Amino acid sequence: MSDPDLLDKYLRLTREALARVRPGPPSRSFLATAAEDVLGMARAYLADAEHFERSGDRDRALAAVSYAHGWIDAGVRLGLLDGGDDDSKFTLYR
Repeated sequence: MSDPDLLDKYLRLTREALARVRPGPPSRSFLATAAEDVLGMARAYLADAEHFERSGDRDRALAAVSYAHGWIDAGVRLGLLDGGDDDSKFTLYR
C-alpha cells in the first residue's frame, strides 16, 4: 500500500506543474501539436489519478499521477513545454 502523504504530495506537485507549464514551440509549428499531445496525456493521467483517489484506490492513483508527472517532466526536458527553469518541479537538461 502507498503512503497517503506521498499521494497527496504528488497530486499537489503535478497540479502545480500543470498550472506552470506552457507549450514551448511557436503555435503554428509541428512541435506545438506534440506539446499539446503531451499536455493532453498529462491531464488525462491526472484525471485518472483523481478518479482513483475518489474511489479509494490510492495505489492506482499514485501510479496514474506518476505517469502524469512523467509526461510533464519529459515534455519540459525535451523542450516541448516551458517550465520556467523550475528545478524543483522538473528535471531540466542544463
